[in-house]
Amino acid sequence: MEHKQARQVDHAPHGFLQTGQRNCYDMAGEIISCAETGQDGEYRRGLSWPEPRFEAVSDIVLDHLTGLAWTTNANLAEFPLMWQEALEFILDMNRRKTYGFSDWRLPNRRELRSLVSYETRRPALPQGHPFSNIFLGWYWTSTSAAINPAYAWYIHMEGARLFYGRKDQYFLLWPVRGRSTVLPATGQRICYDSAGVELPCGNTGQDGETTMGLTWPSPRFEVLDYSVIDRLTGLRWLRKASLSEEATSWPGSFDLVEQLNGNRAGDGLHWRLPCINELESLVDCSTHSPALPPGHPFTDVKDVYWSSTTSFFETDWAWALYLTKGALGVGIKKEKNFFVWPVSDE
Repeated sequence: MEHKQARQVDHAPHGFLQTGQRNCYDMAGEIISCAETGQDGEYRRGLSWPEPRFEAVSDIVLDHLTGLAWTTNANLAEFPLMWQEALEFILDMNRRKTYGFSDWRLPNRRELRSLVSYETRRPALPQGHPFSNIFLGWYWTSTSAAINPAYAWYIHMEGARLFYGRKDQYFLLWPVRGRSTVLPATGQRICYDSAGVELPCGNTGQDGETTMGLTWPSPRFEVLDYSVIDRLTGLRWLRKASLSEEATSWPGSFDLVEQLNGNRAGDGLHWRLPCINELESLVDCSTHSPALPPGHPFTDVKDVYWSSTTSFFETDWAWALYLTKGALGVGIKKEKNFFVWPVSDE
C-alpha cells in the first residue's frame, strides 16, 4: 500500500524541538504563573508543534513535526529483545517489506526523543497521539553509548528519561522510516558489536551506518568574545560553561542567570536557563567526558547542568543534562547538585 509523505512544518531548522511544556512550577512542584519565571513553560523555545501533529495512515503514523513515519503499534515485536536482536528484527521487517516498505530502521536517540512530550507521563507522549501498545518502559535506540560501546542509549516511555543499558539486556523497539529535515544527526560515525568492539557499519542498521539527521556545519561553533554561537541551532552559549564554581539548586540557577543579566555581562546579551532540548542539542554521541564535539571552544565544563524544564513525572524535580555521559536525567529542585550554563537567542 502506498503511503503519502508527512508534510514538513514551515520553519527554518533550529536543530531542536519545543519540549511541549506549557506550565510552570515552583520548587515544591505546584503550578504557578509563568510570567517572569524564566522557565521552559514561559519561553517555549524550539520548533513549534503543528496541529494536528500526527496523522495515522493504516499501520503507520506520520509525524508532521519531524517528517518521520512510525509504526502505529509501538510494540511490534510483542516481547523485549536484546539490542542486536532488535536490529535484526528490523532487518527482517525490511526483507518482508512490512507495511509495503523496506527502509525501516531502529531510531537513533534524537529520532526516538522527538516523540517525547515533557508535559505528559505514562506515557510521555503528546496528548491525543494515535499510537497503540505503548510499553511503559525502556525502548532501544540504534545509538551506542560512547562512554561504553557495550551499552546503547534507550528511552523510558513512562517518564522520558534517557540513559544507556547493556546490549545483552532485553528492551522494546519502535521502528521508524523517513529522513527528518529538522533533527540533527547524533554525531555517531562508528558501529560496535554487543561487546563494544568496533566493526564495519555495512548492513548493521546502527546509527553509525545510517547517520540520519541534519549535517553539522563546519566549523560548528563561532567564538565571539565571551559567548559562542552554535551554527547548527543558532543558539548562543556562554563560553565559560558555568556561572559558579559551586553547584546550586534549581531556584538558585535562575537567580544566577538574573544576576548575569543585571550585570550586563556575557557580551551584554539577555541570557536564560536553557530548556532540556537546548542542552541536549550540544551533545555529540561519538564522544564523552564531556559529550561535546571535539575541539569545542568552551571552558570550565562541568558534569551536570540544570535545565528550565520541570519533570512532569515528579514536578518537584527538574530535568538536567549529565554531560560527562550525554545522558538526560532529573534532580530534586531544592538540592544544590548541578551547575548553570546560560543560553541566549540574541
